[in-house]
Amino acid sequence: MLSPADERMLAGEQGPAVAAALELLVKYGDLMGAEHLIDTDNVCGANLFGPRHSRVLGTTDPAALFSRFSLDLEETVDVPPFRAHSCQLIGPRDRDQWELQGIAPTDATAMEDSERYLADRGVDLLSTCTPYQVGNVPRFGEHCAWMESSAVVYINSVLGARTNTEGRESSAASMLTGRTPYCGYHLDAHRRATHLIEVRHPVVTTEDWNILGYWVGEQVQDAVPVLTGPGLAQAPGAPTPVRLKQFGAAAASSGDVEMYHLPGVTPEARTVEEALGGRRPAAVSVFDAAARAATVASLCRTAVDREVDFVMIGCPHASLEQVREVARLLDGRRLADSTALWVFTPRALRTVAERSGYVATIERAGGRVLSDTCPAIGQFLPPGTKVFATDSAKQAHYLPAITGVQGWFGSVRTCVTAALDGRWPDA
Repeated sequence: MLSPADERMLAGEQGPAVAAALELLVKYGDLMGAEHLIDTDNVCGANLFGPRHSRVLGTTDPAALFSRFSLDLEETVDVPPFRAHSCQLIGPRDRDQWELQGIAPTDATAMEDSERYLADRGVDLLSTCTPYQVGNVPRFGEHCAWMESSAVVYINSVLGARTNTEGRESSAASMLTGRTPYCGYHLDAHRRATHLIEVRHPVVTTEDWNILGYWVGEQVQDAVPVLTGPGLAQAPGAPTPVRLKQFGAAAASSGDVEMYHLPGVTPEARTVEEALGGRRPAAVSVFDAAARAATVASLCRTAVDREVDFVMIGCPHASLEQVREVARLLDGRRLADSTALWVFTPRALRTVAERSGYVATIERAGGRVLSDTCPAIGQFLPPGTKVFATDSAKQAHYLPAITGVQGWFGSVRTCVTAALDGRWPDA
Protein backbone atom coordinates (compact mmCIF):
# COMPACT_ATOMS: atom_id res chain seq x y z
CA MET A 1 0.00 0.00 0.00
CA LEU A 2 1.42 3.36 -1.02
CA SER A 3 1.19 6.53 1.02
CA PRO A 4 -0.25 9.70 -0.56
CA ALA A 5 3.31 11.03 -0.87
CA ASP A 6 4.34 7.82 -2.64
CA GLU A 7 1.43 8.15 -5.04
CA ARG A 8 2.46 11.70 -5.90
CA MET A 9 6.05 10.64 -6.55
CA LEU A 10 4.85 7.76 -8.71
CA ALA A 11 2.63 10.14 -10.69
CA GLY A 12 5.65 12.25 -11.60
CA GLU A 13 5.08 15.22 -9.32
CA GLN A 14 8.81 15.36 -8.54
CA GLY A 15 10.01 14.52 -12.03
CA PRO A 16 10.71 11.42 -14.11
CA ALA A 17 13.75 10.23 -12.15
CA VAL A 18 11.86 10.13 -8.85
CA ALA A 19 8.86 8.49 -10.55
CA ALA A 20 11.11 5.81 -12.03
CA ALA A 21 12.76 5.27 -8.65
CA LEU A 22 9.44 4.85 -6.85
CA GLU A 23 8.18 2.47 -9.55
CA LEU A 24 11.34 0.40 -9.13
CA LEU A 25 10.82 0.22 -5.36
CA VAL A 26 7.18 -0.79 -5.78
CA LYS A 27 8.13 -3.68 -8.08
CA TYR A 28 10.94 -4.69 -5.74
CA GLY A 29 8.65 -4.56 -2.72
CA ASP A 30 6.00 -6.64 -4.48
CA LEU A 31 8.56 -9.34 -5.27
CA MET A 32 9.75 -9.33 -1.65
CA GLY A 33 6.23 -9.46 -0.23
CA ALA A 34 6.44 -6.03 1.39
CA GLU A 35 3.10 -4.60 2.49
CA HIS A 36 4.32 -1.02 2.22
CA LEU A 37 7.35 1.25 1.96
CA ILE A 38 9.04 2.92 4.92
CA ASP A 39 11.18 6.01 5.33
CA THR A 40 14.94 5.80 5.27
CA ASP A 41 17.46 8.60 5.65
CA ASN A 42 20.62 6.50 5.45
CA VAL A 43 21.48 4.99 2.08
CA CYS A 44 24.83 3.58 0.95
CA GLY A 45 25.17 2.70 -2.71
CA ALA A 46 27.67 2.14 -5.48
CA ASN A 47 26.70 4.48 -8.29
CA LEU A 48 30.18 5.41 -9.48
CA PHE A 49 30.56 4.07 -13.01
CA GLY A 50 33.76 2.72 -14.50
CA PRO A 51 35.06 1.98 -17.99
CA ARG A 52 33.01 -1.21 -18.39
CA HIS A 53 29.75 0.70 -18.02
CA SER A 54 30.89 3.41 -20.41
CA ARG A 55 31.85 0.88 -23.06
CA VAL A 56 28.50 -0.91 -22.80
CA LEU A 57 26.54 2.32 -23.20
CA GLY A 58 28.97 4.05 -25.55
CA THR A 59 29.18 7.22 -23.45
CA THR A 60 30.86 8.64 -20.37
CA ASP A 61 27.97 11.01 -19.63
CA PRO A 62 27.17 10.52 -15.90
CA ALA A 63 23.49 11.37 -16.39
CA ALA A 64 23.10 8.75 -19.10
CA LEU A 65 24.97 6.14 -17.06
CA PHE A 66 22.93 6.84 -13.92
CA SER A 67 19.65 6.75 -15.84
CA ARG A 68 20.47 3.42 -17.49
CA PHE A 69 22.31 1.49 -14.80
CA SER A 70 20.81 2.93 -11.61
CA LEU A 71 17.23 3.60 -12.72
CA ASP A 72 16.92 1.02 -15.53
CA LEU A 73 15.72 3.67 -17.99
CA GLU A 74 16.38 3.69 -21.72
CA GLU A 75 16.21 7.49 -21.88
CA THR A 76 18.41 9.97 -20.02
CA VAL A 77 16.52 11.92 -17.37
CA ASP A 78 17.37 14.85 -15.15
CA VAL A 79 18.27 13.60 -11.66
CA PRO A 80 17.48 16.02 -8.82
CA PRO A 81 19.31 16.24 -5.48
CA PHE A 82 18.83 13.09 -3.44
CA ARG A 83 16.19 13.13 -0.73
CA ALA A 84 17.90 10.69 1.64
CA HIS A 85 21.27 11.15 3.30
CA SER A 86 23.46 9.10 0.98
CA CYS A 87 27.05 7.94 0.73
CA GLN A 88 29.16 6.34 -1.96
CA LEU A 89 30.65 2.94 -1.23
CA ILE A 90 33.88 1.48 -2.57
CA GLY A 91 34.54 2.01 -6.27
CA PRO A 92 36.84 0.86 -9.08
CA ARG A 93 39.79 3.20 -8.61
CA ASP A 94 41.99 5.06 -6.14
CA ARG A 95 41.41 8.74 -6.80
CA ASP A 96 45.10 9.62 -6.47
CA GLN A 97 46.91 6.40 -7.42
CA TRP A 98 44.89 5.20 -10.41
CA GLU A 99 48.03 4.96 -12.54
CA LEU A 100 49.28 2.22 -10.21
CA GLN A 101 46.16 0.27 -11.16
CA GLY A 102 46.86 0.62 -14.88
CA ILE A 103 43.83 2.84 -15.50
CA ALA A 104 43.91 5.00 -18.64
CA PRO A 105 43.79 8.79 -18.09
CA THR A 106 40.54 9.10 -20.06
CA ASP A 107 38.89 6.48 -17.84
CA ALA A 108 40.17 8.19 -14.69
CA THR A 109 38.70 11.48 -15.88
CA ALA A 110 35.35 9.84 -16.63
CA MET A 111 35.21 8.36 -13.12
CA GLU A 112 36.08 11.74 -11.63
CA ASP A 113 33.17 13.24 -13.58
CA SER A 114 30.90 10.50 -12.23
CA GLU A 115 31.99 11.31 -8.68
CA ARG A 116 31.33 15.00 -9.21
CA TYR A 117 27.87 14.18 -10.57
CA LEU A 118 27.04 12.25 -7.38
CA ALA A 119 28.51 14.90 -5.09
CA ASP A 120 26.45 17.59 -6.82
CA ARG A 121 23.35 15.62 -5.82
CA GLY A 122 24.35 15.37 -2.18
CA VAL A 123 26.26 12.10 -1.97
CA ASP A 124 29.03 11.88 0.62
CA LEU A 125 32.04 10.42 -1.20
CA LEU A 126 33.22 8.11 1.58
CA SER A 127 34.38 5.62 -1.08
CA THR A 128 34.82 2.69 1.27
CA CYS A 129 33.24 -0.65 2.06
CA THR A 130 33.29 0.36 5.74
CA PRO A 131 31.29 3.61 6.06
CA TYR A 132 30.84 2.87 9.77
CA GLN A 133 34.59 3.46 10.25
CA VAL A 134 34.49 6.99 8.83
CA GLY A 135 31.40 8.69 10.16
CA ASN A 136 28.29 6.89 8.94
CA VAL A 137 27.31 4.98 12.08
CA PRO A 138 23.58 4.18 12.02
CA ARG A 139 21.76 4.31 15.33
CA PHE A 140 20.17 1.25 16.92
CA GLY A 141 16.92 0.39 15.13
CA GLU A 142 17.48 2.84 12.28
CA HIS A 143 16.04 1.72 8.93
CA CYS A 144 18.75 1.95 6.28
CA ALA A 145 19.21 0.89 2.66
CA TRP A 146 22.81 -0.26 2.26
CA MET A 147 24.73 -2.21 -0.33
CA GLU A 148 27.95 -4.15 0.44
CA SER A 149 27.54 -7.47 2.23
CA SER A 150 30.27 -6.89 4.83
CA ALA A 151 28.78 -3.53 5.81
CA VAL A 152 25.23 -4.89 5.94
CA VAL A 153 26.11 -7.72 8.31
CA TYR A 154 28.08 -5.30 10.50
CA ILE A 155 25.37 -2.69 10.98
CA ASN A 156 22.59 -5.28 11.36
CA SER A 157 24.50 -7.34 13.91
CA VAL A 158 26.96 -5.08 15.73
CA LEU A 159 25.01 -1.80 15.66
CA GLY A 160 21.44 -3.10 15.60
CA ALA A 161 20.48 -1.00 12.58
CA ARG A 162 18.13 -2.51 10.01
CA THR A 163 18.84 -3.07 6.34
CA ASN A 164 18.65 -5.68 3.65
CA THR A 165 21.52 -6.14 1.23
CA GLU A 166 20.47 -3.72 -1.47
CA GLY A 167 21.60 -3.49 -5.08
CA ARG A 168 22.71 -0.59 -7.21
CA GLU A 169 19.19 0.09 -8.49
CA SER A 170 17.32 -0.22 -5.20
CA SER A 171 19.85 1.91 -3.32
CA ALA A 172 19.71 4.61 -6.00
CA ALA A 173 15.92 4.53 -5.82
CA SER A 174 16.04 4.95 -2.05
CA MET A 175 18.47 7.85 -2.40
CA LEU A 176 15.99 9.65 -4.65
CA THR A 177 12.82 8.87 -2.68
CA GLY A 178 13.88 8.33 0.92
CA ARG A 179 11.86 5.10 0.88
CA THR A 180 12.60 1.37 1.02
CA PRO A 181 10.40 -1.77 1.13
CA TYR A 182 9.37 -2.92 4.60
CA CYS A 183 10.54 -6.52 4.41
CA GLY A 184 13.38 -8.85 5.35
CA TYR A 185 15.70 -7.55 8.05
CA HIS A 186 13.54 -4.50 8.68
CA LEU A 187 11.10 -6.90 10.41
CA ASP A 188 11.55 -8.26 13.94
CA ALA A 189 10.60 -11.77 12.85
CA HIS A 190 13.44 -12.02 10.33
CA ARG A 191 16.06 -10.91 12.84
CA ARG A 192 15.69 -13.84 15.22
CA ALA A 193 18.32 -16.56 15.15
CA THR A 194 17.50 -19.80 13.37
CA HIS A 195 20.77 -21.73 13.78
CA LEU A 196 22.97 -22.39 16.82
CA ILE A 197 26.76 -22.37 16.54
CA GLU A 198 28.67 -24.00 19.40
CA VAL A 199 32.29 -22.79 19.40
CA ARG A 200 34.44 -25.42 21.12
CA HIS A 201 37.85 -24.39 19.76
CA PRO A 202 39.64 -21.27 21.07
CA VAL A 203 39.01 -18.14 19.00
CA VAL A 204 41.65 -15.64 20.09
CA THR A 205 43.15 -13.69 17.19
CA THR A 206 41.76 -11.71 14.28
CA GLU A 207 42.86 -14.59 12.06
CA ASP A 208 40.73 -16.92 14.20
CA TRP A 209 37.67 -14.68 13.80
CA ASN A 210 38.17 -14.69 10.01
CA ILE A 211 38.30 -18.48 10.02
CA LEU A 212 35.29 -18.84 12.30
CA GLY A 213 33.26 -16.44 10.14
CA TYR A 214 34.07 -18.31 6.96
CA TRP A 215 33.08 -21.62 8.56
CA VAL A 216 29.85 -20.15 9.96
CA GLY A 217 28.85 -18.87 6.52
CA GLU A 218 29.41 -22.31 5.02
CA GLN A 219 27.23 -23.88 7.72
CA VAL A 220 24.22 -21.55 7.75
CA GLN A 221 24.29 -19.94 4.27
CA ASP A 222 21.56 -17.24 4.39
CA ALA A 223 20.23 -18.05 7.87
CA VAL A 224 20.72 -16.11 11.12
CA PRO A 225 23.17 -17.81 13.50
CA VAL A 226 23.63 -17.30 17.22
CA LEU A 227 27.08 -18.15 18.59
CA THR A 228 27.95 -19.53 21.98
CA GLY A 229 31.07 -20.97 23.55
CA PRO A 230 33.30 -20.80 26.62
CA GLY A 231 34.92 -17.37 26.86
CA LEU A 232 33.88 -16.39 23.34
CA ALA A 233 32.96 -12.85 24.39
CA GLN A 234 35.83 -12.37 26.86
CA ALA A 235 39.55 -11.58 26.66
CA PRO A 236 42.00 -12.46 25.26
CA GLY A 237 39.99 -13.21 22.14
CA ALA A 238 37.20 -10.72 22.81
CA PRO A 239 35.51 -9.65 19.57
CA THR A 240 36.77 -6.12 18.96
CA PRO A 241 35.27 -4.00 16.16
CA VAL A 242 38.07 -5.16 13.84
CA ARG A 243 37.45 -8.82 14.63
CA LEU A 244 33.71 -8.42 14.15
CA LYS A 245 34.37 -6.64 10.85
CA GLN A 246 36.45 -9.57 9.63
CA PHE A 247 34.08 -12.21 11.03
CA GLY A 248 31.00 -10.77 9.35
CA ALA A 249 32.74 -10.21 6.02
CA ALA A 250 33.89 -13.82 5.99
CA ALA A 251 30.44 -15.17 6.89
CA ALA A 252 28.84 -13.07 4.16
CA SER A 253 31.34 -14.45 1.61
CA SER A 254 31.14 -18.20 2.14
CA GLY A 255 27.41 -17.81 2.85
CA ASP A 256 24.89 -15.00 2.59
CA VAL A 257 24.84 -14.09 6.26
CA GLU A 258 23.28 -10.66 6.79
CA MET A 259 22.88 -10.89 10.56
CA TYR A 260 24.14 -12.88 13.53
CA HIS A 261 23.86 -12.78 17.30
CA LEU A 262 26.68 -13.02 19.83
CA PRO A 263 25.10 -12.69 23.29
CA GLY A 264 27.07 -10.35 25.49
CA VAL A 265 28.44 -8.49 22.48
CA THR A 266 25.75 -7.76 19.89
CA PRO A 267 22.82 -5.65 21.12
CA GLU A 268 19.62 -7.49 20.23
CA ALA A 269 19.85 -10.59 22.40
CA ARG A 270 21.34 -11.05 25.87
CA THR A 271 21.08 -14.85 25.76
CA VAL A 272 20.96 -17.65 23.21
CA GLU A 273 17.33 -18.28 24.12
CA GLU A 274 16.44 -14.64 23.53
CA ALA A 275 18.21 -14.68 20.16
CA LEU A 276 16.22 -17.74 19.12
CA GLY A 277 12.96 -16.15 20.22
CA GLY A 278 12.10 -19.15 22.36
CA ARG A 279 12.26 -21.57 19.44
CA ARG A 280 14.47 -24.60 18.89
CA PRO A 281 17.29 -24.03 16.39
CA ALA A 282 16.81 -25.48 12.93
CA ALA A 283 20.34 -26.88 13.17
CA VAL A 284 23.24 -27.02 15.63
CA SER A 285 26.81 -26.89 14.29
CA VAL A 286 30.03 -27.37 16.27
CA PHE A 287 33.23 -25.47 15.51
CA ASP A 288 36.16 -27.57 16.73
CA ALA A 289 39.80 -28.16 15.81
CA ALA A 290 38.86 -30.29 12.81
CA ALA A 291 36.47 -27.63 11.52
CA ARG A 292 39.16 -24.98 11.87
CA ALA A 293 41.75 -27.03 10.00
CA ALA A 294 39.32 -27.82 7.19
CA THR A 295 38.41 -24.14 6.86
CA VAL A 296 42.04 -23.03 6.61
CA ALA A 297 42.58 -25.65 3.91
CA SER A 298 39.52 -24.37 2.06
CA LEU A 299 40.73 -20.77 2.23
CA CYS A 300 44.07 -21.83 0.72
CA ARG A 301 42.56 -24.29 -1.77
CA THR A 302 43.83 -22.42 -4.82
CA ALA A 303 47.41 -22.11 -3.53
CA VAL A 304 50.11 -24.32 -5.01
CA ASP A 305 53.25 -22.22 -5.43
CA ARG A 306 54.87 -20.61 -2.38
CA GLU A 307 56.60 -17.75 -4.20
CA VAL A 308 54.34 -14.78 -3.41
CA ASP A 309 54.05 -11.92 -5.90
CA PHE A 310 51.52 -9.77 -4.08
CA VAL A 311 50.29 -9.29 -0.50
CA MET A 312 46.93 -7.59 -0.02
CA ILE A 313 45.85 -6.31 3.41
CA GLY A 314 42.65 -4.41 4.13
CA CYS A 315 39.50 -6.30 3.19
CA PRO A 316 37.16 -4.96 4.39
CA HIS A 317 39.09 -1.70 4.40
CA ALA A 318 41.64 -1.68 7.20
CA SER A 319 41.08 0.20 10.42
CA LEU A 320 43.70 2.63 11.70
CA GLU A 321 44.96 0.02 14.15
CA GLN A 322 45.38 -2.49 11.32
CA VAL A 323 47.40 0.02 9.29
CA ARG A 324 49.48 0.78 12.38
CA GLU A 325 50.17 -2.94 12.87
CA VAL A 326 51.43 -3.32 9.30
CA ALA A 327 53.68 -0.29 9.78
CA ARG A 328 55.03 -1.77 13.02
CA LEU A 329 55.84 -5.08 11.34
CA LEU A 330 57.58 -3.31 8.43
CA ASP A 331 59.46 -0.67 10.39
CA GLY A 332 63.11 -0.60 9.33
CA ARG A 333 62.71 -3.51 6.92
CA ARG A 334 62.40 -3.91 3.16
CA LEU A 335 60.07 -5.98 0.99
CA ALA A 336 61.47 -8.67 -1.27
CA ASP A 337 62.22 -7.27 -4.72
CA SER A 338 59.75 -9.69 -6.30
CA THR A 339 56.81 -8.94 -3.98
CA ALA A 340 54.36 -6.03 -3.78
CA LEU A 341 52.43 -5.18 -0.61
CA TRP A 342 49.35 -2.98 -0.80
CA VAL A 343 47.28 -1.91 2.19
CA PHE A 344 43.72 -0.67 1.57
CA THR A 345 42.04 1.71 4.01
CA PRO A 346 39.32 4.39 3.84
CA ARG A 347 40.66 7.69 2.52
CA ALA A 348 39.69 9.48 5.73
CA LEU A 349 41.75 7.00 7.76
CA ARG A 350 44.61 7.16 5.26
CA THR A 351 44.87 10.86 6.03
CA VAL A 352 45.24 10.09 9.74
CA ALA A 353 47.67 7.26 8.99
CA GLU A 354 49.75 9.63 6.90
CA ARG A 355 49.84 12.26 9.64
CA SER A 356 50.77 9.56 12.15
CA GLY A 357 53.72 8.38 10.06
CA TYR A 358 52.31 4.93 9.26
CA VAL A 359 52.07 5.54 5.52
CA ALA A 360 55.67 6.75 5.35
CA THR A 361 56.89 3.67 7.24
CA ILE A 362 55.03 1.33 4.89
CA GLU A 363 56.28 3.19 1.81
CA ARG A 364 59.89 3.17 3.05
CA ALA A 365 59.63 -0.60 3.18
CA GLY A 366 58.42 -0.63 -0.43
CA GLY A 367 54.69 -0.99 0.23
CA ARG A 368 51.78 1.20 -0.81
CA VAL A 369 48.65 2.42 0.99
CA LEU A 370 45.60 2.79 -1.26
CA SER A 371 42.02 3.96 -0.76
CA ASP A 372 38.64 4.09 -2.50
CA THR A 373 38.87 0.61 -4.03
CA CYS A 374 40.23 -2.95 -3.72
CA PRO A 375 41.55 -5.59 -6.14
CA ALA A 376 38.29 -7.55 -6.18
CA ILE A 377 36.08 -4.53 -6.93
CA GLY A 378 38.50 -2.83 -9.32
CA GLN A 379 39.74 -6.14 -10.78
CA PHE A 380 43.39 -5.15 -10.78
CA LEU A 381 46.65 -6.65 -9.57
CA PRO A 382 50.33 -5.70 -9.71
CA PRO A 383 51.66 -6.72 -13.13
CA GLY A 384 52.73 -10.35 -13.33
CA THR A 385 50.88 -11.49 -10.21
CA LYS A 386 50.30 -15.23 -10.15
CA VAL A 387 50.27 -15.85 -6.39
CA PHE A 388 48.87 -13.52 -3.74
CA ALA A 389 48.49 -13.65 0.03
CA THR A 390 45.96 -11.96 2.29
CA ASP A 391 44.83 -11.75 5.90
CA SER A 392 41.19 -11.53 4.75
CA ALA A 393 38.98 -14.58 4.35
CA LYS A 394 36.72 -12.53 2.09
CA GLN A 395 39.52 -11.57 -0.29
CA ALA A 396 40.86 -15.15 -0.24
CA HIS A 397 37.38 -16.27 -1.28
CA TYR A 398 36.82 -13.79 -4.12
CA LEU A 399 40.11 -12.75 -5.70
CA PRO A 400 41.19 -16.17 -7.05
CA ALA A 401 37.72 -16.64 -8.56
CA ILE A 402 37.72 -13.17 -10.14
CA THR A 403 41.31 -13.00 -11.41
CA GLY A 404 42.51 -16.61 -11.58
CA VAL A 405 45.45 -16.10 -9.21
CA GLN A 406 46.51 -18.53 -6.51
CA GLY A 407 45.72 -17.36 -2.99
CA TRP A 408 47.18 -17.92 0.47
CA PHE A 409 45.35 -16.93 3.66
CA GLY A 410 46.97 -16.28 7.04
CA SER A 411 47.55 -13.79 9.83
CA VAL A 412 48.74 -10.27 9.11
CA ARG A 413 52.13 -11.20 10.58
CA THR A 414 52.42 -14.20 8.26
CA CYS A 415 51.40 -12.07 5.29
CA VAL A 416 53.94 -9.35 6.06
CA THR A 417 56.63 -11.99 6.54
CA ALA A 418 55.73 -13.41 3.13
CA ALA A 419 56.12 -9.93 1.63
CA LEU A 420 59.54 -9.55 3.25
CA ASP A 421 60.74 -13.02 2.23
CA GLY A 422 58.94 -13.24 -1.10
CA ARG A 423 57.63 -16.64 -0.09
CA TRP A 424 54.77 -18.16 1.87
CA PRO A 425 56.24 -20.03 4.87
CA ASP A 426 56.37 -23.81 4.77
CA ALA A 427 53.73 -25.59 6.80
